[in-house]
Amino acid sequence: MLQQFLAVFLVLGLLIGALWLARRKGFANVRLPLVRSSAPGRNMQVIERVTLSAQHSLHLVSLGGRLIIVGVSPAGVSRVAVLPAKAIEERAAS
Repeated sequence: MLQQFLAVFLVLGLLIGALWLARRKGFANVRLPLVRSSAPGRNMQVIERVTLSAQHSLHLVSLGGRLIIVGVSPAGVSRVAVLPAKAIEERAAS
């Protein structure tokens, strides 16, 4: 019985380790639904994330009526562009 429990924990540990490694290398994007939801009263919300490579990504962030595109890399975080929120709505309508 103890041997079975140890085997189950070993397999779970290997699965968690493989998932962590895959996420670290950029091969898996696993998110919990509650992580992306915004609570009432919050001014900032991550709208979308695009993975460019294993260590580079772009984030579309809504902040105070503006949309900010942020680039993330191992060297740091940099602002790519700032758009009014209406710019995306106008583009989607056309």
